Amino acid sequence: MRELLRSPGYRKALVFSALIGVPVSLAAFWFLAGLHELEHQLWDELPRQLGWDTPPWWWPLPLLTIAGLVVGLVVRHLKGAGGHLPAGGLHAGGTTPAALPGILLAALASLPFGAVLGPEAPLIALGGGLALLFARLARAPASPRSAALLGAAGAAAALSAIFGNPVIGAVILIEVAGVGGPQLFAVMLPALLASGIGSLVFTGFGRWTGLSTGNLSLDLGVPSPRLDAGDVVWSVLMAVAIALVLHLVLDGGRLTAAFIARGPVARTTVCALAAGVCAAVYALTVDRSPADVASSGEATLARMAQDPHAWGVGALVAVLLCKAAAYALCLGSLRGGPVFPALFLGAAAGVLLAPLPGLGIVPGMAAGMAAASAATLRLPVSSVVLVVLLLGGAGMTPVVILAAVTAFVTAQLLPAGHPVPALGEPAGPPGTPARSPQDPPAHT
Repeated sequence: MRELLRSPGYRKALVFSALIGVPVSLAAFWFLAGLHELEHQLWDELPRQLGWDTPPWWWPLPLLTIAGLVVGLVVRHLKGAGGHLPAGGLHAGGTTPAALPGILLAALASLPFGAVLGPEAPLIALGGGLALLFARLARAPASPRSAALLGAAGAAAALSAIFGNPVIGAVILIEVAGVGGPQLFAVMLPALLASGIGSLVFTGFGRWTGLSTGNLSLDLGVPSPRLDAGDVVWSVLMAVAIALVLHLVLDGGRLTAAFIARGPVARTTVCALAAGVCAAVYALTVDRSPADVASSGEATLARMAQDPHAWGVGALVAVLLCKAAAYALCLGSLRGGPVFPALFLGAAAGVLLAPLPGLGIVPGMAAGMAAASAATLRLPVSSVVLVVLLLGGAGMTPVVILAAVTAFVTAQLLPAGHPVPALGEPAGPPGTPARSPQDPPAHT
């Protein structure tokens, strides 16, 4: 490591990582602010102007139909096919500057219009692509190693705000990259540096403009209890069950991707409309807002954490079933990231199971979120760090670690499932490696 730090090339990479943290963070700020404002207009202001306090049950149907049509057209006509399919997990790199317009347009069409996905994957693509673009404009020496370092640093800078903490973005990028030993620190330092600067830029720029980008931090409305044996036992059992269910959901996403591969415009529109039907069925069934299903789950998760008792058993069962189905459809058709909906599903499962003997709401939510994140992303360390920091304290760390590790092991031992097909190609049988012009999924 000492030799690496003495290397002029690596020191230049550190300096460049610090410099690109500022413009990348500003670009990510405006991107997230635009997403947040457009979602607010579509789901709050427009229904209110038309005379509804909350969106009517049918509201997701036209919005998600538009989303599917636009994404299908982006996939067919623009470079990069709108970015990686969410069913393939998170990817550390592979985004070229030429693919950024299509990726951003697909995300803008998907996320504010009700896709059951989060913004983390487009942010990774935005940060990595802009970092490579700035390096090219600055005529920095290019090599595969330097491109990987700068891409990871840019992606970490862009991710730092959405999770409310710069450490999470760096840890996720380190684990997604799949490196170890000295290479781990070689990626970590630029990522942490750019991520920390990005957090400062987000904080200061957000206060100056008064705009909101949204971030995933929870204010629990109930006190955190002391853990006991019941919390530990139920957390392990919950993790196994959540991993099994989410394995089926993710495989459903890959089957959806196989369905749309030969006809991206029409079939993406159909799948997006079907996700809207899931939200409409939920609203009709429990008389709540369809936005509980047709969204990333970030805002709904924050409300659930503040007042979990506002959710009855029927509402929890309905939102779990409908959001899981819509999640599978969106994973294989629209564009975004898989983290936020998985966290919401895990938290809702924890609240639903909290009345079990010896289990409480806070341990249930903590274990559910950790298990769902680890089973979905296959990134156990990132899942632990993410959930512990979201909860704002270390009191639930033991059950978070147990749940994340148990879910990760369970997911790894399950059959591989169907591959993510290349656009325009049919999927092979379960276990067949994915064939894609994009980066092959490293965590599926």
